[in-house]
Amino acid sequence: MLKQNKFVIGGIVLFLLTGGEASARIEPDSLRQLGEISVVARTVSREVLPVQQLDGVRLERLGAHNVADALRYFSGVQIKDYGGVGGLKTVNIRSMGTNHVGVFYDGVELGNAQNGQIDLGRFSTDNMEAVSLYNGQKSDVFQSAKDFASAGSIYLQPRTPVFGENERAHVKAAFKTGSFGLANPSVLWEQKCSDRISTSFNADYLYTTGRYKFTYQVEEGYDTTAVRHNGDVQAVRLESGVYGRIDDGYWRVRAYLYGSERGYPGAIVRNKFMHEDRQWDLNTFVQGTFRKDISPRYRLQWKGKYAYDYLRYLADPEKDETLMYTDNRYRQQESYMSLVHGLRLSPVWEIGLSTDYQFNTLNANLKDFAYPRRHTGLAALAVSAHTERLKAQASVLGTFVHDQVRTGADRASNKMEWTPTAVLSYQPLLAHEFYIRAFYKRIFRMPTLNDLYYTLIGNTRLDPEYTDQYNLGLVYTRFFDSGFFRKLEWQADAYYNRVEDKIVAIPTANAFRWTMLNLGEVRIAGLDLAMQASARMGNGFYLDGRLNYTYQKARDVTDPSSEFYGGQIPYIPWHSGSAALTMGYRDWELNYSFIYTGERYTSQANTTENYLLPWYTNDLALARSLPLKQGNLRLTLEVNNLFNQQYEVVLCYPMPGINFKLIAQYEF
Repeated sequence: MLKQNKFVIGGIVLFLLTGGEASARIEPDSLRQLGEISVVARTVSREVLPVQQLDGVRLERLGAHNVADALRYFSGVQIKDYGGVGGLKTVNIRSMGTNHVGVFYDGVELGNAQNGQIDLGRFSTDNMEAVSLYNGQKSDVFQSAKDFASAGSIYLQPRTPVFGENERAHVKAAFKTGSFGLANPSVLWEQKCSDRISTSFNADYLYTTGRYKFTYQVEEGYDTTAVRHNGDVQAVRLESGVYGRIDDGYWRVRAYLYGSERGYPGAIVRNKFMHEDRQWDLNTFVQGTFRKDISPRYRLQWKGKYAYDYLRYLADPEKDETLMYTDNRYRQQESYMSLVHGLRLSPVWEIGLSTDYQFNTLNANLKDFAYPRRHTGLAALAVSAHTERLKAQASVLGTFVHDQVRTGADRASNKMEWTPTAVLSYQPLLAHEFYIRAFYKRIFRMPTLNDLYYTLIGNTRLDPEYTDQYNLGLVYTRFFDSGFFRKLEWQADAYYNRVEDKIVAIPTANAFRWTMLNLGEVRIAGLDLAMQASARMGNGFYLDGRLNYTYQKARDVTDPSSEFYGGQIPYIPWHSGSAALTMGYRDWELNYSFIYTGERYTSQANTTENYLLPWYTNDLALARSLPLKQGNLRLTLEVNNLFNQQYEVVLCYPMPGINFKLIAQYEF
C-alpha cells in the first residue's frame, strides 16, 4: 500500500510516495531504505527564465491531442495551421520566426536541416509527461550546447515509467473516434524488469478522411458552403524506451518511428476546392542519454542520436490538370553527439562546459542538386552563482559550421559565431515567492540547406539571421494549506526583440525562379501575462484555471523609404489570449477552453486587402472516471469549436467548424 507524504519546502510542494511496508520498518536514527520514491514538484516559479508548462493531466483535460494544440494555450506563441486535421502545424515564439525555435524530445533536439521546420502535429500528447516552453533557454548550466542555441525552446518530455511497491507493469489503452471519420487507437505498455531497469512501448494509429464543411469567404461575406477535400491522413507512430538507474545517475535509450501518407488540402483560391497533391513521410531516430554524478563536485552527461527522414511529394497532372508533374524525394540523415561537464566550485558557484557535434546530409532526386553535407560544432561555457535572494547566470556559445557540396557546386563559406547570454533573478522578500527576473540573449540561426542549395532558388552567400532579446518580468506564487484556494500564480514579462538580416524569398525576372536574400529587419515589443489558480473543497469538488494574454507590436523596419515601413509583420496579431477552466466533482470532470487571436494582416502591407478578421474557438469536454476491475476507465465527450465559427489561421486554409470526439481510455 502506498503512503503519500506531503512536504512544503520554501513554497515548493513535494509529494513522496513510499511503500507502506518499508515505512513501517523505519526506526529513529536508523538508515532508511526506500523501495520506490516518486517526487513531483511544482518548481515553475523558481525558473530564472520565463517558462510555461502543461503536465500530462492538464494536457488531457484541455483535449490537446498533439503538441501543436497544447502550445495554443501558452502566451507569446503563434501557431500556423495549414488546413486543420492533416495540415502542417508550425510554431513561432514572440514573432522571431519558426526557424528560431528549438524543439527537444526527451532532452535531444529534433532536427530538420532541409527547411528547419518541425511539424508539431505528428507528436501525440497521449504519452507525454509534460510540454514546456522556454523563452531564451533553460536556466541550467548543466545542459548540452544545443540547449543554448535557440531564441526559444519547446521541451517535450515523454512519460518515464514509475512503479510503486509490488507493481510490475502498467497498461494504458485508448480509442478515439468522432468527426471526419476519425479512428485513433493507441496502447502504452510499461514493464518493470528489475529494481534498476524498466521498459516502455507505445503505439498508435490515426486515420481520418479530413473532410469537413466550411463556408468560403467571398467579397460579399461568408455565404458559400463547400467541403474540404484531400485532407485524409493515415499515420502510424511506434516508440519504445529502456530506462536504467545506476548509482548517482541514470541512462536511457529511446527509439521512434513515424510513418504517414496524407493529402495536401491546399489553398482555396480562385474557387478551386479540389487538390490532389500527396505526401509520404517516414521519420525515425534512436537516441540515448547517460548521466552520472562522479563526485559531489563533478558530474558528467553524454547524449547521442541517429535520425533518418524520408519525404516524398507527388503532384500528378493526370489527377489534376492544373498541376505540373512533380515527384520529389528527399532523404535526410543526422548524427549527433554531446558531452557535458558540470563542476561545483562552491555551494554558490557552478560551471558547465558542453561540446556538441552534428553531421547532416541531404539527398534528393532533383536535377543539378548540390547534395549538401553540413558539419556543425558547438561549444558552450556557462556559469551560475546564487545567494539567498539573487541568482545570476551567464553563458557564451560558439558555433562552427562547415558545408560540403557535390564537386562543381557553389558552397557557402564557413561560419564561426560567438553569442552571449546573461540572466538575473532577484527575490526582494524571502517570506514570499515573489521574483524579479531579466535576461539578455543574442543568438543566430544558420540558413537552412534549402535556403542555400535548393535548385534555382538557393543563395550560397546568405548570412545568418541574428536576434537580440531583452526581457524583464515578475512572477509571484502563493500556496495555501487550507481554505478554498490552494495555489495562485501570476507572471508578467515585457520584452523587446530585434531580428537582423532576415532571410526572405524574392522573385526574379523569371516567375519560376526565386532567390533567397538577407533583406529584413524586424523589431518586436510585447507583453505576456499569465495567471493560474487551483481551488479545493472538502466534499470532492476542485477547480483549476489558467489565463494567458499577449500583446505584440512586431514591425517591419527593413526599408525606411517604403510606404509600408513600420507595418505589422504577417500573421502576427496585436492581441491574443487563451483561457482554460476545469471543474471536477468526485468522478466527474468538466473542461472549458477558449482561444482568441485578434486582427492581423497577411503581408507587411497593412492594407484592407490583406486584413484578416479576429477568430476564436470555444471547446467543451465532459469526462467520467469509472473503477473497473483492477484499473480505471475514463470516458470523454469533446465538443470543439462549440459555436461553429468559420475562421482561417492561414489565409485560404479554412479550419473545421463544430466537431465532436469520443474517447475511451482504460488504464491499469
